[in-house]
Amino acid sequence: MLITILGPTATGKTQLAVALAHKIKGEIISADSRQVYRKMTIGTGKDMMDFRIDGILIPYHLIDIANAGEEYNLFRFTSDFKKAYEDIVSRNKTPIMCGGTGMYIEAVLRNFAVPDVAVNDEFRKSLESLSDEELKTMLLQYKTLHNETDTENRRRLIRALEIAHFSAEKNIANNTFLPTEQFIFGIQLPREEVRNKITQRLHARIKEGMIEEVRELLRSGVSPTRLIRYGLEYKFITEYLMNEYSFDEMIRLLNIAIHQFSKRQMTWFRGMERRGLKINWINGQLPMEQKLKIIRETISDVPESD
Repeated sequence: MLITILGPTATGKTQLAVALAHKIKGEIISADSRQVYRKMTIGTGKDMMDFRIDGILIPYHLIDIANAGEEYNLFRFTSDFKKAYEDIVSRNKTPIMCGGTGMYIEAVLRNFAVPDVAVNDEFRKSLESLSDEELKTMLLQYKTLHNETDTENRRRLIRALEIAHFSAEKNIANNTFLPTEQFIFGIQLPREEVRNKITQRLHARIKEGMIEEVRELLRSGVSPTRLIRYGLEYKFITEYLMNEYSFDEMIRLLNIAIHQFSKRQMTWFRGMERRGLKINWINGQLPMEQKLKIIRETISDVPESD
């Protein structure tokens, strides 16, 4: 069995997952593409106190497993997820995947084949003369587009084609390691409440030292280019430290970017539903006990903790 708790940023996913894990002898597998990195704490919302409940630390996985500056990707995530999942199940505990990175979550739930594909310069050279539309048409000949971000720009298109071409040549099958029994729960809040929470949280994180966190990452040798690629807080604060924005302008643009990111998360989750994954949506304004009751009524065969 796998339980998944997903939702946009600032909706209380982690708190619900921790409360559920405490109730059912569960352990949490994070599905957050940035919380994997060490020393990226404030900007990723990595508050480890969230994993404590009634004085007990709930076991968690796939947080702080890579150095800031490393390339952590979907292949590594699915590989690490499988190891964590099998470890949890081997100890008769219940795995709870929790996060907001839709691509990571869907790759697990739909058992996508994610091969570790090296750059193929010869293949890439053969694509140089093709337009973006021709590349997209070519990609559709290899596979159904589950991941629309594959077509966001030319770089992603070429990488998606490279992986699809490799998979076809090697006849790679899906990674069938998950049980058929999966329960997916999504946390919803009114849009205006999410917006307010995002803005309040941004100002709180600035006060907690988020700018100094980014400055320290730069001092430690992480390149500005890499930090900018991590997006959102790391992108805008790095650019602010490089004197591209005033402080107020950085805050304004970052706030807008996080709101847009939240909307894209919901768009992805709705897309997952259209692609056949059933998400049981829970009103995030409900008291915690009521949210837990909804989950327990949906999942009847998970034992309570002693």
